[in-house]
Amino acid sequence: MRILVLGGTGYLGRHVAERLRTLPGARLLAGGRTRAEYAVDLATDRPERLAKTLAAAAPDAVVNCAGATGGDPVTLAEVNARGPAVLCAALREAAPAARLVHLGSAAEYGPGTPGVPVTESAPARPVTPYGATKLAGTLAVASAGLDAVVLRIGNPVGPGAPAASLPGRMAALLRTAGSDPGAVLRLGDLSAYRDFVDVRDVAQAVALAVTAPGPLPSVLNIGGGGAVPVRDLVRGLARLAGFRGQLEECGDGSARSAQVSWQCSDIGAVERALGWRPDHGLADALGALWAGTP
Repeated sequence: MRILVLGGTGYLGRHVAERLRTLPGARLLAGGRTRAEYAVDLATDRPERLAKTLAAAAPDAVVNCAGATGGDPVTLAEVNARGPAVLCAALREAAPAARLVHLGSAAEYGPGTPGVPVTESAPARPVTPYGATKLAGTLAVASAGLDAVVLRIGNPVGPGAPAASLPGRMAALLRTAGSDPGAVLRLGDLSAYRDFVDVRDVAQAVALAVTAPGPLPSVLNIGGGGAVPVRDLVRGLARLAGFRGQLEECGDGSARSAQVSWQCSDIGAVERALGWRPDHGLADALGALWAGTP
């Protein structure tokens, strides 16, 4: 099975590629802007050029982990909205039978109702450019007429979390602070609730989506199965680090937290479609993050 992985050098992409390599009979093909077997830039490539690349790769499946989480709205739109649309157009021309597994985001849903996990049929009401552009990418994939599924990922956490994410940034701060009892870490408001999912469980969901027989639902939620206060994540990491100083919440936190105070995805559909449920809880994910294990 020839599997073309786009964005395989990113946080999610690295874990996805590692898991896919363990599939029996799988041959992974790397696609990316630099140092990749197949040169692909979803933000700038024209559909006809990308179609030639896909024809040369001849994939049985394509996994799109490429995406932008930060930057100006133009960059977000180029990568998260234009990219999937161009990819789908090229696949229709060059590899129409290939399965496409595209990584979306729970940010597409926008604010949730406390105590009510959101299902895939719920209205999408993103409140940030990131969420809006990811939703545009999902719509492009879902309406492309391909054998495609979008996995809407919750808040990934686990080994290798990047410094741009809250778990990665917090781990870096705690490593710097050490066990100094006089250390004070001043953070924003941590009262928001998020659906954290271990990055290794995300990779397992992708592997199942790649190999599942028959057509799949167009969108499936991938989450940890519950809403957890961000404060619990921070305190959990602090305990693992042996932090003896003070954690002070000051200010309003991120703009996204202010607009989305509660978020949780219903994961019943993915269990029915793929037999997937998370194997790792938040404590396990934080332990792996802190230990730096793969």
